[in-house]
Amino acid sequence: MKIINRTVLILSLVSLFADVASEMLYPVIPVYLKEIGFSVLLIGVLEGVASFTAGLSKGYFGKLSDEKGLRLPFVKLGYFFSAISKPMMAVFIYPLWIFFSRTIDRLGKGLRTAARDALLSQNATKETKARVFGFHRAMDTLGAAIGPTVALLFLIFYPNQYQAVFLLAFIPGLISVALIFLLKEKREPASTLGKGNFFSFFKYWKIASGDYKRLVVGLLFLALFNSSDLFLLLKTKEITGSDQLTIGAYILYNVVFALASYPLGAIADKIGIKKVFFSGLVLFAFVYFLFGITNSVAVIFSAFFIYGIYAAATEGITKAWITNMAHTLNTATAIGFYTSCESICTLLASIIAGAIWDNLGSSTTFFTTSGAAVCVIVYFIFYLRTHR
Repeated sequence: MKIINRTVLILSLVSLFADVASEMLYPVIPVYLKEIGFSVLLIGVLEGVASFTAGLSKGYFGKLSDEKGLRLPFVKLGYFFSAISKPMMAVFIYPLWIFFSRTIDRLGKGLRTAARDALLSQNATKETKARVFGFHRAMDTLGAAIGPTVALLFLIFYPNQYQAVFLLAFIPGLISVALIFLLKEKREPASTLGKGNFFSFFKYWKIASGDYKRLVVGLLFLALFNSSDLFLLLKTKEITGSDQLTIGAYILYNVVFALASYPLGAIADKIGIKKVFFSGLVLFAFVYFLFGITNSVAVIFSAFFIYGIYAAATEGITKAWITNMAHTLNTATAIGFYTSCESICTLLASIIAGAIWDNLGSSTTFFTTSGAAVCVIVYFIFYLRTHR
């Protein structure tokens, strides 16, 4: 099988344009929200609720995708929802409207993610999955580098015109939706779990393998302390005092992430997913420690560089690892189960991080996350080693 076939390439291009749209806004959102009166705690609640909505719906729509034996309808509708949410945030600045618009965006992510990842998995073998997911992640993240660059250039010429950025982001969002119509699929056999209500995807835990369960437990513990990256951007703005440098640091992170994803995927296919993944966790703990101790712009930029390598060593590789453990007819459900549980943890993590930041300062927030990552590393090294 060709490693990067037509379906993988088109899905990767779709993600590229979708992320150009989303990431044009990501570094702007915390600045924009603070400008219209959101506190750091309220930003944490907003991001937590948005992530929770996306994640919980991933489980439901993942299982529904397995039930129907179809992926593309979920992918199309999901990217469309995310596209139309962009201009919505520019229409009104009322907190409830902002929450609604952000939730629509994340609901779109929930609709498409598990089905899209299952489709990627169908177009790979166990021996090539880390490369396939790595390539997709690289293209996705390339969009995440282009998006902030466009936003940065726009804000240089039109300072503080945040609402115009939201309108501009609508264009690449529509392109991503249009590309999906180049794909076709055949209906696959239905899920073995049968039909059920919104939460029926939780039944997957009963039939999941022991390795899947142990992996998910470790990942969810980390997610419970891994708040939104918006907190990294807030810290960067706090140190640099510059929107341009803050966006620049985020661009650096995404460029490194994009460039490293496929090579690290290839390494993972060769030497094993676990080794690359564990190395990424070590880098994650180090990055959050650096954010906790520094007030240096140079150190912040170095930390974002390392953070890009961490992301490349874990994000796509985690999906490859999970799909390798999943039952063939329940791949989207397995992904959706994990991401739904992850989002419950992320909701708590973002709220907790915002509360710690407001009451104890930013350093305590980052040290807490770094310490949790160390605990997860110890868990994986010693616990997984005894359960091969």
